[in-house]
Amino acid sequence: MKPAPSANKQPFLSDVKTLRDRARQHIEEGAVTAGYGGDTAVAVKVLNAALATELVCVLRYKRHYFMAQGIHAGPVATEFQEHAAEEQEHADRIAERIIQLGGEPNFSPDGLLSRSHSEYVEGKDLVDMIKEDLIAERIAIDSYREIAAYFAPFDGTTRRMIEEIQAVEEEHADDLAELLKDFPARG
Repeated sequence: MKPAPSANKQPFLSDVKTLRDRARQHIEEGAVTAGYGGDTAVAVKVLNAALATELVCVLRYKRHYFMAQGIHAGPVATEFQEHAAEEQEHADRIAERIIQLGGEPNFSPDGLLSRSHSEYVEGKDLVDMIKEDLIAERIAIDSYREIAAYFAPFDGTTRRMIEEIQAVEEEHADDLAELLKDFPARG
């Protein structure tokens, strides 16, 4: 028995000649093709805010790494150092994607805090540092969830990247919450 003919007669992909012709148009735009579907200027602005967030997190974690003191400082400082390195990797990935979208990553220290979703809070002691980092991770998680939803309709590559970064931020939050359990409750 023959399968019933499909009601949709359009091929899944454009014909090869059309794909090749489109690829030759506007080649200076790199990865951004006519099928992108989003506003690259807005996409770059959104990603530069995410970049600023990551850079602020790197700086905060680095300070906390160097300022960690006390009997529990060793393992906590190690965690801060690992998180700083991972946040830097996130910043690098975001900067690369900004370039792919035809933008320029904003690494300027001028206005860095105003572009960032998270804050730079130094913390008075080890527990305060852990709490401030946990707050920042929770901000990043919610922020990245919204950013991924923004990109979902038109840019699967950026959406996936942000979701991957968000997953690591969730791991960081879990790590920090576990560290807090090692400290007696404070009033």
